[in-house]
Amino acid sequence: MKNIIFFTHAEKKPSGGAKYIYNYSQIINKIKNFSSEVVHIKKKKSSKFRDSINKKLNIKRNIYSGWQFKDITYSKNFKYKWFDNKVNIKQNFNFDKKRDFIILPEIFAHIADELLIRNNINYAIFVQNGYVIDSTNDEKKLLRAYENAKFILSSSGDTSNCIKLKFPKMKSKILKISYHVDFGKINFNAKRNIITYSSRKLPQHSNLVISYLKPHLPKKWTLKNLHNLSNKEFISSIKKSKIFLSFSYLEGLGLPPVEAVLAGNQVIGYTGEGGNEYWKKPLFTKINSGEINNFVKTIINRISRINFKKNYSKNQYNRLKKKFSKENEIKNIRKFLKLI
Repeated sequence: MKNIIFFTHAEKKPSGGAKYIYNYSQIINKIKNFSSEVVHIKKKKSSKFRDSINKKLNIKRNIYSGWQFKDITYSKNFKYKWFDNKVNIKQNFNFDKKRDFIILPEIFAHIADELLIRNNINYAIFVQNGYVIDSTNDEKKLLRAYENAKFILSSSGDTSNCIKLKFPKMKSKILKISYHVDFGKINFNAKRNIITYSSRKLPQHSNLVISYLKPHLPKKWTLKNLHNLSNKEFISSIKKSKIFLSFSYLEGLGLPPVEAVLAGNQVIGYTGEGGNEYWKKPLFTKINSGEINNFVKTIINRISRINFKKNYSKNQYNRLKKKFSKENEIKNIRKFLKLI
């Protein structure tokens, strides 16, 4: 039996990237002849202390950027309270060369050298965001990590293009994967006059839009920030809201806008680049990044359209639901498992 081990950051706050790594791990555990675990990595206390002292004393060390392998460890007692389901947690860096296959996220790709390559452990790199491929400025170490990877998983066409630009000789290694989003049938009767958004990615932009919108917001309408909500709280909120504001910024494939539409929202805002592959009218309205006035005016105009159910495009909804179906997700997972 092959064991697929995903690495992720020991992030206590909700993380979209970690959420889908957990989902993948759960799916693989249900596939015959495969098992899966997740390793949560964090910085060592000694490394955090040293970084803090250096910062206070303004000491500039001539080192490479990105987390260094000597500075990291695994989390023994990590709690992921924001995620609803159970995943198998691995609490060490001990790997079986014959049985284990490692999948590193792009933000930690460079640690493959000391952790895996030198120990002859097979691995792949999971690029969820093509705009964070430069996990270190140690170009030789980064190139070695991608050259030795068995394959590279890509979350979108935009992400694949980023990989090709950075590593033009790695084109043949790229495998496209997909995500599953399904909140069931939309209940328009449960909808309320709520506008949801998240201030995490571009807080300055979201704060300006919300500030300028408030004087024009009808009394029966409310605003709700989804930042730091658990997965269950997030889903509950977007099922009730009618409009979702997107402040995506340089993302491989921002999923909250997709989740919002499949929960019955109309989305207004930034595509984050990766979102361009699904960002179509009428359910998605594109605003160029930084166009604050246009953003606010578009929201005001949309609020005036009272009958959201009548204006909701079933054809676009069905196309999106098919694209982000569980069948597609499992099919693509099985494709890369065959290469392991």
